Amino acid sequence: MEPNAADLVAELKVLRKGRGVFTTPLGIRVGPVLREVCGIPDNAENVEIRDRLAHVLEPLAKTLPEDLRIAVLAAFAMHEPARKPFYQERVHWAARELDRDDRTIRRRIDEGIEHVAQLALAGPREGGGQAAPDASWHTELLRVSLALDQDRPEVFEFRRIVADADEIAELDLALTLTTTSATAGPVRESDLDVDVFHGGTLVRRAMESNDRVGLALQLADPLPRGKTHDLALRFRAEFRHPHYVCVPRHPVDRFDLHARFPAAPPAEIVRLDRVFQDDSRDPGARGDVVRLDGSGEAHLRFDHLAPGFAYGIRWSPAG
Repeated sequence: MEPNAADLVAELKVLRKGRGVFTTPLGIRVGPVLREVCGIPDNAENVEIRDRLAHVLEPLAKTLPEDLRIAVLAAFAMHEPARKPFYQERVHWAARELDRDDRTIRRRIDEGIEHVAQLALAGPREGGGQAAPDASWHTELLRVSLALDQDRPEVFEFRRIVADADEIAELDLALTLTTTSATAGPVRESDLDVDVFHGGTLVRRAMESNDRVGLALQLADPLPRGKTHDLALRFRAEFRHPHYVCVPRHPVDRFDLHARFPAAPPAEIVRLDRVFQDDSRDPGARGDVVRLDGSGEAHLRFDHLAPGFAYGIRWSPAG
């Protein structure tokens, strides 16, 4: 079975419990995907397991922005000052270090773990394994039409991807329906309608986290390295928070966003450019004010999007 990011994220969240990488015995905390990614033999003892985990996970964590790097290394007890016996103590330590509250740090840890999982599967593995096939592509152009003036919001996505490896047969995509409170109820896979207009066949869809629906699009024929491929999809869902952002898993050269608002426009619309996904719904995270044209539409362009950061718009209630 091909390792996937959702399984690896789940295993990394188990690893962070208790004493993290200093748990004894450590082998019972290391799942099959993490063993494969880090090249850990079945008969490895604690010291070898810890060394192999550190050899793979520490360099990946150190590529993250500073706050995510500190939070992730503390979560796994890989940062010496944060080697506390309990996970919650390490969260407290990171909160003091970064001058944030514990809740924010837990979100940062979750976000950082997702990045680490994606990076781990996108690169060469210990023991000679190859990169995950669907990790070797990027988006040359992403054009999105966001229709907020419909009874149920609709998103039309037109994407041109470029193969960065040979024989790309499947694309991993996702859409997050942000939950802002427990009263909103959990996000369900059925909350999102997806239609493929051209470019492939939707072969899998499943919850990857509490609010993110993962999608797998199978191409009609494997895509050779350097070739481009166009696809078009439509998403329909109730927005649980007044924002729309692109958080790419793979690099995006250009993102064009057209958003059409109802007749009663929002009191304010702001541009979100390279912000953390959690900050995209935080009114404290400011951005440039966006003006609507005479048709109630906004057009924004973003270039050279970095994986893991959010790009798009946030709006306030109608004035």
